[in-house]
Amino acid sequence: MTQHAEATAAPDPIAYLDAAAGTAVGLDYKRRFLAALDLSPGHAVVDIGCGPGTDLGRLADAVGETGAVIGVDREPRMVAEAGRRHAERPNVELRAGDVHTLPLADACVDRARTDRVLQHVDDPAVAITQVRRVLRPGGVFGMAEPDWDSLVVAEEDAETSRRFSRFVAGRVRNATVGREVARLCTEAGFEIRSVEALPVVFRDFATADQILGLRRNSARAVEAGVVAEADAAGWLQRLRTGPFLAGFTFYLVTVRA
Repeated sequence: MTQHAEATAAPDPIAYLDAAAGTAVGLDYKRRFLAALDLSPGHAVVDIGCGPGTDLGRLADAVGETGAVIGVDREPRMVAEAGRRHAERPNVELRAGDVHTLPLADACVDRARTDRVLQHVDDPAVAITQVRRVLRPGGVFGMAEPDWDSLVVAEEDAETSRRFSRFVAGRVRNATVGREVARLCTEAGFEIRSVEALPVVFRDFATADQILGLRRNSARAVEAGVVAEADAAGWLQRLRTGPFLAGFTFYLVTVRA
């Protein structure tokens, strides 16, 4: 692999998801998210876009031996890894499937969740309608989604920071879905239970680079002609060595069927 290819290469998806979940920010919002679902022993819950099974264990603990956890993901590698990690949990089941056509019967689960999934799907409205279909009356659906249009990186070269933020937002299919899910859920017939706007703040370059891909995405922005190479180099050097601050808004929304 060339040096340029290394600079712009995407991280391994499983390693990235594990790393993000292990940050202070990840641990905090996942704790809030789990509490917002209001799980009880005996509940059936589906984790849509479960990835490598990061959250399946906590869900399984919350619903207990009498409950059921279904992890759904469209990527065979994710389903296989989640199955490997939770092979000894009898109340966890993995299914391959897409959020637009969930492999679940009507009104079969008490709880559903998506975690940073709707930002990537082809049609969030269709996905939300599918969740409405599989939830039992009174069931709760929780969504955790970023608003990439709110991304800011504090730096003296404000124009390069703006260009970087816009470039990152432009690479996400549904960059503003975090602010839109409450409206989409209302249109799908859900009742809004809660909407939280959580500030995600990074104070060190290494963690922000891991999650936001500062080096990777600035190299891509240079390649796309969005940022001049010299501007990107100086911007990154100052970010590495100076006081660091970056952040965006994360929305945690729960609704009732």
